[in-house]
Amino acid sequence: MSQKLMPAAPAPALKLPLVGGGSFDLADETPKNFTMVLFYRGYHCPVCKGYLGGLSALLSDFEAAGFNVVIASMNDEALATKAAEEWDLGNIRVAYGLTLEQAKDWGLWVSKAFKDVEAEFFTEPGLFWIKPDGSLYLADISNMPWARPDLGNLLSKVPYALEHDYPPRGTYAL
Repeated sequence: MSQKLMPAAPAPALKLPLVGGGSFDLADETPKNFTMVLFYRGYHCPVCKGYLGGLSALLSDFEAAGFNVVIASMNDEALATKAAEEWDLGNIRVAYGLTLEQAKDWGLWVSKAFKDVEAEFFTEPGLFWIKPDGSLYLADISNMPWARPDLGNLLSKVPYALEHDYPPRGTYAL
């Protein structure tokens, strides 16, 4: 059973290897404004390919807005490398090897394959903004491949959020 994350609370730990070498460790990130962690379903997903192509086109704009960006999946190194190369993801950091336990920690929906091309288990989409202090600012989690936030629209809200010190929403615990 996955858990619901609480905005303004510390984001879960996340340390994963990166395509091309090295590793991503959320605890070591030092963005000006946010680290954006985007979980994608995996190499088998054509919707992910299109969505991440859109992210690639906006990457320099997100970086100019003070973001560090990483995408992650449960794929192994070989499939993550194929995605990075074949999907023309440019300079996006591509992490791989997300475990079921990590998916649970992040509150992600997990699906079991029903097609031969799918991995046995994989996460459904999730997008998170984490502040430099490690607290969760924005969370968008979906259980369907085509339900994802518009990246251009999100990017357009950053100046307002920063200029008005807009707080994370959804912090009232029921």
